[in-house]
Amino acid sequence: MPLSLDHPIGERFFGLRLDTLIRLRWLAISGQTAAIVVVQWLLGFTVPIGACLAVVALSAWLNLALRLRSPGARRLSNTEATWLLAYDILQLAALLFLTGGLANPFAVLFLAPVLISATALSPRSTLLLGLLAGGLAALVGLWQMPLPWRHSEALGAGPLLPPLYLAAIWSALAVAIAFIGSHAWRVAEETRELSEALAATELVLAREQHLSALDGLAAAAAHELGTPLATITVVAKELARGLAPDSPIADDIRLLGEQSERCRAILRRLTTLDAGEAPFDRMKVTHLLEDVASPHRNFGIEVDVTTATRIGEPVIARNPGLIYGLGNIVENAVDFAAGRVEIAANWTDRDLVVTVTDDGPGFPAELIDSIGAPYLTSRGRHRWRREGAGEGEDGEQGLGLGLFIAKTLLERSGAELAYVNVPAPRHGARVTVRWPRRLVDISDREPGEGEPK
Repeated sequence: MPLSLDHPIGERFFGLRLDTLIRLRWLAISGQTAAIVVVQWLLGFTVPIGACLAVVALSAWLNLALRLRSPGARRLSNTEATWLLAYDILQLAALLFLTGGLANPFAVLFLAPVLISATALSPRSTLLLGLLAGGLAALVGLWQMPLPWRHSEALGAGPLLPPLYLAAIWSALAVAIAFIGSHAWRVAEETRELSEALAATELVLAREQHLSALDGLAAAAAHELGTPLATITVVAKELARGLAPDSPIADDIRLLGEQSERCRAILRRLTTLDAGEAPFDRMKVTHLLEDVASPHRNFGIEVDVTTATRIGEPVIARNPGLIYGLGNIVENAVDFAAGRVEIAANWTDRDLVVTVTDDGPGFPAELIDSIGAPYLTSRGRHRWRREGAGEGEDGEQGLGLGLFIAKTLLERSGAELAYVNVPAPRHGARVTVRWPRRLVDISDREPGEGEPK
């Protein structure tokens, strides 16, 4: 069951809203202005006030220009957002150059633009901004104006920090940029992957539900068409009575009556398939598994369905999500099987268990704990599919999105999934799907009563 998406879910980095960066810069401008005023007039330190306020005013001018030129709701491209964050790093470096360089405690703010990039922009943009921040931090560590200090004129200079200590500050800042930036990117990446996978799941489920709704639409159409077809039948009979037996159109009128009766017979059959009463809306587990397995029997792999022989076989509603989820697991088993896939169902008064076992190479040991995640790592993507297996529609191999969708849909129906390798001396993989029987068995319910939609 290949997944086809009509919109670019794979485009992972959507940039930032211009309004977000403008608001963050106004916050920075307010903080910088307050710091300059407090240091100059409340603490009595000597600050090159004119130059500092000019640098802050430049940021305010840029914000006003951006607000007037573009609507705040516009989403910036990755490149545009990178340039704006690069400006913020340059502006901060200019302020630090005027106020003591790395000896200024506010040097830690070099982290802010890199962290923003890590959560919203591409890894390349984050790397470039991190290198820019580290490089400028090194420059203001080597060349800067004296650190503002009370009575620095009388003392001749403010406090002088040892060069080794300044180098340690730069090293700590560089490590923080690298570590915090990469960690924030990894967390944001996992969130993006999960959001995209859930969007794909909702798309698949919606399509399956649309297909299931066709039965109801057919029944509704049958009710609506019944009256005009009855009128056509009556008119055809009246015309047939009024025509001479040798009339040239007698055969046409007779054919019209026969075809209208045929249409009415078809509609009568459709109107008996009310919601919950269609012949395949309620299926025994055996029939359900045969329905899941049948599309995968034309690929040179033997697919066997076995069920327990005990009485009391559960009856399950034909849930689109459940059908798709089981079908996806079977499809993956067929992809990796050497020659045989076994689908087995067993049940008790409490549980219904379906296992899908193949005789392929099995799950890679390092990936078992990751199965069911929306995307596997790049190292696992190529090992995930056996040599010669087909690629997905997106050209990548084994991203894990299909199994994530299957797992999500089956868990929505109340199932628990387990992934294991077949014990030696045999080989292969086994997926076990377990439901509490009370959640899926509708054999004791009236048609349409309490069945999942």
